[in-house]
Amino acid sequence: MKIIVDAFGGDKAPKEILKGCAKAVAEFGINIVLVGNEEIIRKLSSNNNILLYHMEIIDTKSIISMNDEPSEIMKSKNDSSMAVGLKLLSENKGDAFISAGNSGALAMGATFIIKRLKGIKRCAFAPVIPKKDGFFMLIDGGANVECRPEMLSQFALMGSLYMKKAMKISSPKVGLVNVGSEEHKGGTFQNEVYKKLTELGKKGVINFIGNVEARNIPEGEADVVVADGFTGNIILKLYEGVAKFILSELKTVFSKNFKTKIATMMLLNDLKKFKSSFNYKEYGGAPILGLKKPIFKAHGNSDAQTFKNAIKQTVDYVNGNIGEELENSLTQ
Repeated sequence: MKIIVDAFGGDKAPKEILKGCAKAVAEFGINIVLVGNEEIIRKLSSNNNILLYHMEIIDTKSIISMNDEPSEIMKSKNDSSMAVGLKLLSENKGDAFISAGNSGALAMGATFIIKRLKGIKRCAFAPVIPKKDGFFMLIDGGANVECRPEMLSQFALMGSLYMKKAMKISSPKVGLVNVGSEEHKGGTFQNEVYKKLTELGKKGVINFIGNVEARNIPEGEADVVVADGFTGNIILKLYEGVAKFILSELKTVFSKNFKTKIATMMLLNDLKKFKSSFNYKEYGGAPILGLKKPIFKAHGNSDAQTFKNAIKQTVDYVNGNIGEELENSLTQ
């Protein structure tokens, strides 16, 4: 398997990206195509003892920054590491593409270079996030700030199919993010989406359970949580922020004095499991659903471990033929 990597995408690129790729090659036995400034890549490799075994380098000097407008990937930055990586994927020079770079540019570049599946109006970020006794998918996690009701109905369909195929949930519960659980809650937009998801539910296409309030999401009320990209990204960032805050406070409490340190030793294994379940580094990133080829968005501030885990998600996606399964199911 060959994974194409945007070596210069993300806050900690390229050093942490290269370290993550080296870990992935060693653990998963894959080949990687690094896209970016070859001179810098080789210098970093030499200075930091990062092995580049089973890694090919495609040299390009341009980079899309986090501050660039997304449209620049098709204009002044069409020779950037992200754009060139997407082009390589479109030319079948690899099995998947992954970047921790500019989310908007990645979504736009993927849409125009890789193309969407037939009938899909917009691709969507679909992170899988821990909840009580398992995981849920949040879709859209930030690819589309402004959405139409029919787009959310497609997000619900794609999310449901993914959870069936990839996570092996036979009948994923689909919920719509809203300010209340009652059918009439929300504005015109939410009411229209509710009607469309209800229709899909009646047809047996999805298992729609109705509106879901944000406070009930961690409790596991739904397996697929549907929202526009603006709302979804706020939920995602708040979820990560609260988890980080709680873990930090727990560390402070358990290291306060001798007595709490003894308690920590007694609870060490349970605390490690708790920390792992809420650590975004364990999940690495999110698939972008609705595209003709596998593309993953890694966390913007990915360190080596986070990026390695994002590659692991990508490898599992390819090995499981998830993209083909989604396309066949959507066609049906």
